[in-house]
Amino acid sequence: MPTAPATALVVLLQAGILAVLAVAVRRGNVAATVNALGSFALAVLPTTLAWLGRPVALGPELPLWLAAAGLFHSVGMLGPYDSVWWWDHLTHTLSAALVAALVYAAALVALPTLGLSADPVTVAAVTVALTFGAGVLWELVEILARAVGERYGVEPVLVHYGWRDTAADLVFDVVGAVLVVALDVRVFLGAAGRFPGASRLLILGGGAVLAGSVVAGLLVWVGPSLRG
Repeated sequence: MPTAPATALVVLLQAGILAVLAVAVRRGNVAATVNALGSFALAVLPTTLAWLGRPVALGPELPLWLAAAGLFHSVGMLGPYDSVWWWDHLTHTLSAALVAALVYAAALVALPTLGLSADPVTVAAVTVALTFGAGVLWELVEILARAVGERYGVEPVLVHYGWRDTAADLVFDVVGAVLVVALDVRVFLGAAGRFPGASRLLILGGGAVLAGSVVAGLLVWVGPSLRG
């Protein structure tokens, strides 16, 4: 059960996202508005599912982490992504660490059932690789958002800052994963053990995402130079 301080902090972070949403609407910033709405929806998802009688059962850490990552991302869309050099790095590290913590717990539970060793090296490799794959997928979504915006002459809801920024984002995605492994973050291990089928699905699905994202990334980033 969530503790009172944790619940209060989650509510405070969610209120912060709503405050960002209000500022974005007042400024007429469509991209910031859409991102704040999406961040708030993710931040309240665990609570909403609990109210509907379908608790996520991942403890207070998930809503707290979602709310914190959502607030940093939402604030970043108002300007810090452009004006504060470390803001994007911090946001990517925080978000990637959440993905990595979920994958890390799932790997510890699921790898033996898949005929693989759950030794520290293997678990670390799987965690970093699948987190990297999720990062590549996010970068591809940013590129797609930019392409859609240019195609229809509208402001993209996600901003792609170029290939150097993409490389830096992926580096800090890996940093987030390495921190989770190095600190042995097992906050989601209990839930992973209670739902071994979901853990297997996360690892297998993550592997598919990794393979698909890397192939798509190569087509997007390397393909044009090969054609040239």
